[in-house]
Amino acid sequence: MSPVSRARKIASQPTAPSVNGVFKDVLRDFSALGADPGAFDVELLTSEVLGQWWDLPLEEDQEPLGLELIAFAQRKITPGAAALLAALRVVAETQEERDAAAEALAVVLGRGIPEPEWAASVGEVKVGECWRTGDVYGDESSLLCVFSHGERAHGLLALLDFTDGGRVRDLVVIDEPQEVLAEMREQAAAEPELVVLSQVEPAEAHRLLVDGLAATDVLEEPDVSEDYARFHAIALTWCRALPDPAPSPDTAEWDEATRDAVVEDFVTQSGIDDTGAARVLARLLVDHGCETEPSAPLRVGPEKIARFLEALLDGEFDLDGEHQEAVAPVLLAWTAWAAGRAGLGESAVAALVDAVTEYLDEYATDDSALDAYLDGSEELEDPTELAEALDRRMFAIPSLSTVIGDEEVDLEPTDPEQRRLLVIGEHPEYHESLASDTFDGAPRMHLELKTALVDQLWDNEPPEAWEAASRLRENGLERDEILDQLVGVLEGQLRETGPDRLDYDVDGYRKALDQVK
Repeated sequence: MSPVSRARKIASQPTAPSVNGVFKDVLRDFSALGADPGAFDVELLTSEVLGQWWDLPLEEDQEPLGLELIAFAQRKITPGAAALLAALRVVAETQEERDAAAEALAVVLGRGIPEPEWAASVGEVKVGECWRTGDVYGDESSLLCVFSHGERAHGLLALLDFTDGGRVRDLVVIDEPQEVLAEMREQAAAEPELVVLSQVEPAEAHRLLVDGLAATDVLEEPDVSEDYARFHAIALTWCRALPDPAPSPDTAEWDEATRDAVVEDFVTQSGIDDTGAARVLARLLVDHGCETEPSAPLRVGPEKIARFLEALLDGEFDLDGEHQEAVAPVLLAWTAWAAGRAGLGESAVAALVDAVTEYLDEYATDDSALDAYLDGSEELEDPTELAEALDRRMFAIPSLSTVIGDEEVDLEPTDPEQRRLLVIGEHPEYHESLASDTFDGAPRMHLELKTALVDQLWDNEPPEAWEAASRLRENGLERDEILDQLVGVLEGQLRETGPDRLDYDVDGYRKALDQVK
């Protein structure tokens, strides 16, 4: 989030020789508040103090530092101690600490120290409007809640990450919430198909905030901004002024049968080739959605796909070569299928495909499907077309390396000459004859026709060749059987058009391919 708070930052603390030294510095800060500070200034200072040890691990059996600070202040007969305890009575993060601060404050006041005049106004905020803006996919959302002390309004802005359980990644308090709301409106108006803005009921805002903070606070190493700890306590304090949290969305557990049914629907509706690898990856996507976002397992967005790819990179799933090659076409097909289910607009889908393609490019190794099978000239923007192109070309050239003679070589199928070598590499029985220039007759004709067919499949010209191959594959034939049958169709259309020259009737060839079942 870009807005920067204009509230006063607490002075950085020097390295203290002991916890008591830190506590003395805290008392000095509260003693320096002055005779009549604003309630917001007190809340902010208290939140910043507590934020200094928000994520510090405690030793076994160690009392929370907040309780230690309260006990320390109770022993002091000073206005600073009364000010600190009056603030902690409201802003401390746990009910236990707030109760302890109230009891300690009563002790200090009983010794003749007057209660600060501002004490009753701390935490007494009026709830204003709540607004939410974010990407149309639902990956992230910025939640703005307006609170006021009298005529002075402040905004609490939280960044919610729904790819990770809706947790809060950033918190900031802003002085001019209406300016931020105006920026939100401008952004939504400028990109209406990519950015959504809506007003949120305060009860729903309360749920999003407390659930998001709780999801972050349980993490051992939360990835949060520096401001998160600073504004953590004040956020919880203001949240208590909101209505009771709205009920959380239903998160029915998907059993094995439900997850398998989703995979079946994806394979059937997306047009992806129904292979074992495609089903395995689709099931991993379903499981990932159920684990990270149980209320919306099939929601699709750039960051959600990126998190899935991160899981693949981190080795959370053991994928062999066949599954690795299927990652790109399956994810692109999944993107199109899930976007269709969500009813996303054309611009949103195009932006999503661009992002997923970029992520796949980053995920892939040098011999990845995207790098090896697409050279950038295809101009395929539709995810279904892109997935189909990868599927078709990976069928035509399933391996990127081959053995010629005694040498294993890695080749680039986007180069027609290297593609020809990959086809030749599939026939080691011909290598010796090829090397001696004695290769001729029916074997040579078959190899030449197979190379021509592979080129046709690669370029999808004529498209009837891939359509015929797809039908045969659906009928259970293996790749070698399919290619042999289609080579036979092509050979049946050959005609002599000159000395040592053969050609074929394109229209007749297309009609013959249409008859292949």
